[in-house]
Amino acid sequence: MMMDLDKQKKLHFDLTNVGLRAQATAAGLLQLCLELRDSGILDEPAIDRIKNAIACDIEVSAPRSVACPEYRRDVRERLDKLFAGQAKVGDAVALAFGETPETICSDNQ
Repeated sequence: MMMDLDKQKKLHFDLTNVGLRAQATAAGLLQLCLELRDSGILDEPAIDRIKNAIACDIEVSAPRSVACPEYRRDVRERLDKLFAGQAKVGDAVALAFGETPETICSDNQ
């Protein structure tokens, strides 16, 4: 179930206007999805649709210079790791520049 581009752009605009781009919101959504999956309420296809919706919004908001299949693949791999519990939601700057949570923590101490 793919949303057409115009609807995706409107959703992105609406989400941005409500302030749902914050890391706290992302962390809450991730935890909610994990809890619902672990409870058997969401199955893997539902989780995949959620990850796809997130990846589509990230792709829509990407600058033209980075919007490419490799970028989409990288976003999807990161989402897969987050939803598998293999990665933490980190600082957006670290994600953009390839730093690790360890380097961020050591820089802030």
